[in-house]
Amino acid sequence: MNIIEKIIAAHSNQKVVKPNDIVDVLIDTRAARDFGGANVVKNILDNGLTVDDPSRTVFTFDCNPGGSDQKYAANQHYCRQFARENDIRVYDVDAGVGTHLAIDNGLAWPGSTFVSTDSHANIMGAIASFGQGMGDQDIAAAWAKGYVWFKVPASIRINLNGKRPANVTAKDIVLNLLSVFGANKLLGYSVELYGAEVDRMTLDERITISSMGTEMGAIIILFPTTPALLAELKAITGKDHPGITADADAEYSKTFDIDLGTFVPMVAKPGHPHDDTAVDTVRGQKIDSGFIGSCTNGRIDDLRAAAAILKGRKVAPGVVLKIVPATDAIWNQALDEGLIAIFKEAGAMVSNAGCAGCAAGQVGQNGPGEVTISTGNRNFEGKQGKGFVYLASPAVVAASAVAGSIATPDQLPEKPATFGKTGAAVSAAKPRQKTDKPVVVEGNVWIIRKDDIDTDMIFHNRYLTITDIKEMGQYTFDNLKGYEDFARKAKPGDIVITQKNFGAGSSRQQAVDCFLALGISCILAESYGAIYERNAINAALPILTYDPSVLAEAGLSDGDRISVDFGTGAVTHLKTGKTVTVNKFYDAQMLIYKNGGLL
Repeated sequence: MNIIEKIIAAHSNQKVVKPNDIVDVLIDTRAARDFGGANVVKNILDNGLTVDDPSRTVFTFDCNPGGSDQKYAANQHYCRQFARENDIRVYDVDAGVGTHLAIDNGLAWPGSTFVSTDSHANIMGAIASFGQGMGDQDIAAAWAKGYVWFKVPASIRINLNGKRPANVTAKDIVLNLLSVFGANKLLGYSVELYGAEVDRMTLDERITISSMGTEMGAIIILFPTTPALLAELKAITGKDHPGITADADAEYSKTFDIDLGTFVPMVAKPGHPHDDTAVDTVRGQKIDSGFIGSCTNGRIDDLRAAAAILKGRKVAPGVVLKIVPATDAIWNQALDEGLIAIFKEAGAMVSNAGCAGCAAGQVGQNGPGEVTISTGNRNFEGKQGKGFVYLASPAVVAASAVAGSIATPDQLPEKPATFGKTGAAVSAAKPRQKTDKPVVVEGNVWIIRKDDIDTDMIFHNRYLTITDIKEMGQYTFDNLKGYEDFARKAKPGDIVITQKNFGAGSSRQQAVDCFLALGISCILAESYGAIYERNAINAALPILTYDPSVLAEAGLSDGDRISVDFGTGAVTHLKTGKTVTVNKFYDAQMLIYKNGGLL
């Protein structure tokens, strides 16, 4: 048997397995991330299941290690609570990338099986372990039963012959392989790599190559163990494990012989990891940012390679370089070795450990039109942001950050490329035309009897990246208990009446603009937060204050129709004809209102 067959047979009570056999495979370690973890728990609970073996079960929070997204934070807390009740280990937001933690903490080992809600769980091929990314239901089944069904894949053997060129890194090797095999020629196969240079690869290099098996369509890229690899694993984990290799008479569907000596430093062009070209063909391409990290290139060897280039140099003017170690242990090792100081002195930003650019919850994303060179494994449109992403090795990314354009360490320009003025302004909407603003409005009232309604209740901070006013209305009050459906029910012209200190809290303009988007005609409150009051007046959102005893005379109820005169403060109940007087606009407020806003 070959490596994958040996592992599956050993975990399915079979003496021999062959391609296309379907067997139940015992999973040694069953992981769920903050991405998908909450759904795994929900599947367990909704189906009345329990956790088979908590000692084999873990959570890894690596997609949003800052908890900066409200939904991620909620999911993480939900998983923590489930973990406490079920004695499940949590590698929390301070730990790093789950697949790397599994290797470094001995949760996966040569010959073991590992599943996670991470499509790059096949990174375990670096240590001849069978790792697989799976969906929420698959992981829930593994948690509940300990086994999952699996179809034994056919295997391909790739012999990397010849000597590796000195300037070719592990990332270059996998990008060269992608240029040969594309995204689907290895689809559904287990791949084994062989060759004298393969045997000499470090754990970090093997991780880089195995991590991109997913981008090649492979089930997994497996490296046979060597004494050097086993010694490296023992140094990290403190554990001894026997090696695993294929039998001498193992069978493969196909065998490819590839000359490693022909490989060159490569980049993947924006859009597809398999759209690869030699660095020389894009040398000089101006960049806006660089990123070093991800499960592909966040190991200590990767950081050392970057530091060797950045030491004594500066990131090019206007270029942003973001560096994210894969795990907290690697972060601390980089600190001890002085690498963090080198990065900071060069002008790079260093973040806490995690997935970073591949996940929207951490540094590494780019904006529309931004050109980034990244050590990540994916550059699909929109994956690492809305700009353009080239994939490359840490050495090329570091050199490019210094050069200000795509470059290699051996050909750094004397002076970095700089940004010139193009004469083109950042795109913006056409200026709004002034319109006649009514001084008297009519509408149905919403009476919200609450003090201190803050801006997070009005427009939650999870929506703060929205810049188009037309999109803001739908989120109005969705964090105010009892009024979560306000935006769906409110009609243009409606009037909000509330109590003291409306708009307390942050300075966010969206908490004003969301009412304009809905067409709310005015707001009456006993008082306003100081910043909110200015924001509303400047945006020409009509706001007025009132004395509670005066307004009570009007006898208003939810849904009543009233008119409000901003110039006199007259508030009239249109059904009863009762009129009371609230505080009218002051002169500056009226001037700004009639102007259509401060701007």
